[in-house]
Amino acid sequence: MGDTPDLAFIAQIEERADELLRAAAALYLDGPSFQGRSPSMRTEILPCGMFEYLIVVRQERLYITHVTPWPL
Repeated sequence: MGDTPDLAFIAQIEERADELLRAAAALYLDGPSFQGRSPSMRTEILPCGMFEYLIVVRQERLYITHVTPWPL
């Protein structure tokens, strides 16, 4: 059993992930035919915690790999 997730924190992650994906779409205009290396794993710090993510350009996807909420 785990603790109840902080829904406000999850909403912050979703909002920031959407922003990051829109920025990647603007930077890599033709994702499926992209021939370079995808960006490496990144960390995003938010007021309530942090998350790690990976952008896979050719799949036009952002994968969140780890979420860490700050202790209250």
